[in-house]
Amino acid sequence: IRESATLTRDVLEQHFNDLKGTLKKLLDERLMSLLQEVDAIEQDSIKPLDECQKLIEHGVSTADDLLREGESAVHGDVGQQNEKLCSFTKKALHIQLDSLPEVPSLVDVPCLSAQLDDCLLTILKNQIFRHGTVASRPPVQLEEFVEKPGGILVRWCKVDDDFIPQDYRLQYRKSTASHFEDVYVGSETEFIVLHIDPNVDYQFRVCARGDGRQEWSPWSVPQIGRTTLVPHEWTAGLEGYSLSSRRNIALRNDSQSCGVLYSKAPTYFCGQTLTFRQVLSGIETVGQPDRRDSLGVCVEQQNGYDSLQRDKAVCISTNGAVFVNGKEMTNQLPAVTSGSTVTFDMEVVQLGPSSNEGGNFKLRVTISSNNREVVFDWVLDQCCVSLYFGCSFSYPGWKVLVF
Repeated sequence: IRESATLTRDVLEQHFNDLKGTLKKLLDERLMSLLQEVDAIEQDSIKPLDECQKLIEHGVSTADDLLREGESAVHGDVGQQNEKLCSFTKKALHIQLDSLPEVPSLVDVPCLSAQLDDCLLTILKNQIFRHGTVASRPPVQLEEFVEKPGGILVRWCKVDDDFIPQDYRLQYRKSTASHFEDVYVGSETEFIVLHIDPNVDYQFRVCARGDGRQEWSPWSVPQIGRTTLVPHEWTAGLEGYSLSSRRNIALRNDSQSCGVLYSKAPTYFCGQTLTFRQVLSGIETVGQPDRRDSLGVCVEQQNGYDSLQRDKAVCISTNGAVFVNGKEMTNQLPAVTSGSTVTFDMEVVQLGPSSNEGGNFKLRVTISSNNREVVFDWVLDQCCVSLYFGCSFSYPGWKVLVF
């Protein structure tokens, strides 16, 4: 409670400080704009009046000079009087003392004033008092973490019955990191977060967006999840396959060499779900299918085979055929295409006290593909609870993600 309250205070203070800074900037910009408008009107309006004033002052100065010259002619010497009067008369005839420049009428002269609407404060006050809310309980909460090899399946649920979600937003971070990052946005209520380092704590949180709304709800209480399972990896170095940097994606390349690409180690344990997903490899479709293609699990790596359709292995071909110890079952699943997801689930079925000591050992296998599944018992002659996985493709273009 204290941690979330402190975080909420920090968010509120930061938000309103940002608002104050933005509002001050906007008000300053508006004030500057209005002052510039006043300056422009003043300059445009005063210019003709200044010119008129200069003409009038020049005319008055000229008339004053002529008047002084006339007075000098009248009161001067008699001998020079006639000459001065003659000069005065000529100047008086050339100067139009009765003419004035055109003066703008009073109605055409601007009179500036500021028009300020006091209702702005009322509008702002009402908006500010309604801005922001404090929620004590988020409408969604994290519900469950399920360990996956190199990943965590995160599930969440809605806890507010009155809230109608449209989308969910899941974020995570390492416990040593300072910032959360988005890992999923969508309508589902679970998501497998991959690229998780084993035995490292990660923090998760989720929020939701109401139906028809743009803003996100408050975050759920952050919770810590971790996985102790090492990530699934393909074996590097096999000619015919190119691997991603994390070695969880295998691409059948153009090499003519063919064979089975196995996992680096027997990292698939009974009781878990093993998932293969076909992804695009930069082209619109997957590679050409072949009856020898296979995705599946096996007891041990056996080189020299070009398919998992052999003893001590169960697999599905790209045409949907299921093989157990090299024999094709009558039940068939949908064909594997671009975007298809194939899952393997296994659990141990005990046949007796000697089943763990070398006798018959049975695994209950469920293979699912495109919303269909087959279930069968796989009988082995040895105890085996951890298995290798593998794939084989005859033609380039197939790209498989395993998790």
